[in-house]
Amino acid sequence: MIKLGFGLYRHMLNADHYQFARQCGATHVVIHLVDYFNNRSGAGKEGQPVGSSEIGWGYAGDGSLWTLEQLLRIKKDLSAHGLTWEAIENFDPAMWYDVLLDGPEKKKQIEQLKEQIRIIGRAGIPIMGYNFSLAGVASRITGPFARGGALSVGMDKVDDAPIPNGMVWNMRYDHRQKRDGYLQKIEHEELWSRVQYFLDELIPVAEEAGVRLAAHPDDPPMPYIRQTPRLVYQPRLYQKLLDMKPGRSNALEFCLGSIAEMQEGDIYEATEQYADHIAYIHFRNVRGKVPEYKEVFIDEGDIDMMRILKILQAKNFDGVLIPDHTPHMNCDAPWHAGMAYAMGYMKALMAQL
Repeated sequence: MIKLGFGLYRHMLNADHYQFARQCGATHVVIHLVDYFNNRSGAGKEGQPVGSSEIGWGYAGDGSLWTLEQLLRIKKDLSAHGLTWEAIENFDPAMWYDVLLDGPEKKKQIEQLKEQIRIIGRAGIPIMGYNFSLAGVASRITGPFARGGALSVGMDKVDDAPIPNGMVWNMRYDHRQKRDGYLQKIEHEELWSRVQYFLDELIPVAEEAGVRLAAHPDDPPMPYIRQTPRLVYQPRLYQKLLDMKPGRSNALEFCLGSIAEMQEGDIYEATEQYADHIAYIHFRNVRGKVPEYKEVFIDEGDIDMMRILKILQAKNFDGVLIPDHTPHMNCDAPWHAGMAYAMGYMKALMAQL
């Protein structure tokens, strides 16, 4: 049976947000443990981070692993509110910047990631989502893009600014000193070589730990962003990733919005093709394709969401759907209203299956 979930950022890990998630009908949660909002950029701490070319989303952590005690404490609090912890989304850039960059700390960091996966497994969290990207989520703009002028995010052009040294995944991982220069340019073949190393090293550990590594497609899905290549910017490239290390632990974080924005392929064909490999789904809607798209309310975009659900049901998908983000509504609680609207719509769709 398909499950209804809720996405929470680090600063939302509290009783008020847990209760709100349950009140909306969620039974599962996907959590970001990275703080994307310390630069105070974007649409507030309950909006989407946007950032600047030089600072990005702000500063990464100190590279420390999330401890078993920390994870179990959060899991216990969730359970007390009737929620199951389904997934963590995104490693902290400070944990693996040289894995992404093929830098001198690569081997040390890959060993740390292995230990992090083991800890996640011991905590009983079944999924670790990741996005193997140098630029991360970049080129975003905010504006009144959704119905009735609701505040949302989108894209109107590609950010071609080079990435400063000391930054990866749109966050500064080395803020102790100012680094001069910019990332060395590479091509797609080199990026695929780096992800092959990542998968070869981590998938066996994940399998032993009972954890699925779930790859998010590029957001936005352009071949290049900020003068760096992207990995999964067309639906067919998901298959290339799966073929590199076949197995249940090499899975997909299936973002409907990102896939619909892709210049090639068909969202319904892609859903049917990859349903057996999906760990969980970002259930959101968009209008347009890169390099010009806008995120909109769940019922007004290009995707027929009921058609997606019927495909998933026919394929016996039993994972979690979350509205990872949604337009803000004009009221005293813009984020809460937007999320409640999305969750209510999703619950109504699921009731019709």
